[in-house]
Amino acid sequence: MKKYDIYGIGAALVDTEVEVSDAFLAGAQIDKGVMTLVDEQRQAALLAALASENTHMLRKCGGSVCNSVVAASSLGAKTFFSGKVADDGDGQLYIDDLQEAGVSFHSAGQESGITGKCLVMVTDDAERTMNTFLGASEALSAREIDQVALVDSEWFYVEGYLVTDEARTLATKVAVETAKANNVKVAISLSDPFVVAVFGDALRQVIGGGVDLIFCNKDEAMAFTGTESLEAAAESLKQYTKTFAITDGAKGALTFDGQETHQSDGVEATAVDTNGAGDMFAGAFLYAITSGKSYAWAAGLANDCAARVVAQFGPRLEASEFNVIKAKFGL
Repeated sequence: MKKYDIYGIGAALVDTEVEVSDAFLAGAQIDKGVMTLVDEQRQAALLAALASENTHMLRKCGGSVCNSVVAASSLGAKTFFSGKVADDGDGQLYIDDLQEAGVSFHSAGQESGITGKCLVMVTDDAERTMNTFLGASEALSAREIDQVALVDSEWFYVEGYLVTDEARTLATKVAVETAKANNVKVAISLSDPFVVAVFGDALRQVIGGGVDLIFCNKDEAMAFTGTESLEAAAESLKQYTKTFAITDGAKGALTFDGQETHQSDGVEATAVDTNGAGDMFAGAFLYAITSGKSYAWAAGLANDCAARVVAQFGPRLEASEFNVIKAKFGL
């Protein structure tokens, strides 16, 4: 019996989420709907501009895999997360937030510097636009990976955002190879159409001879496989992974468990904020399959959880909402 159900590794970023107008994005010359890497000065200027408008800001420990691991933990999974934070106030906020969520964190120790931050700007149409300053997380290395915890986990979950840098790509590739060598199943998220388009080769390098599970949305699947339909992308993905889960917004998800493909219907929701929907889906899905559930059942749970996230502001659900989900699904 492994100590952890899921060991996640990703960019450790303090998420600052704020509601903005399309006019603000246009005025600040921000590309809508994508993740853009920015320097600290640019992000600080944007935060100052938003603060002057007295907009409500929500701050939490974040990063894609972190959000997924917190979701899985909230449902009952035993989880571990590795990421790099600095010895500043944001770094402490990050660690405290993780511990409060019941997630074990690596004990490599914080170094001087600035903890990474992701400014998540949500427009009236519920679309999220991210400007990310990686900060300390840019220097993620093998030092931040707890080998003992990794080997003692059932699943190792990695985000595609890590492959935007050669050193992090190498550290991630080595960690994936360690997992494979110790019979730890490997799941990877393709993360973002931008990451797939620009760093597709690095993703393939990390995947190597294949992984156990790929998470992606329809656009990422088609971009990664160079196909023009969901069906063609699904077929092509099989050369990279034993199983997959492809989300398609309100239409639900297409999953492949290694033998059968299953279409899971989406759950109706009035979208307020799409940030965190994919992260929530992955976290709930991983929780379900580590609990022995089928891929079809896992997708049903994951779609329900994701629908609840998009219907509110912020990428997390309150404990009371997880209690409702557990009661609904008999957990």
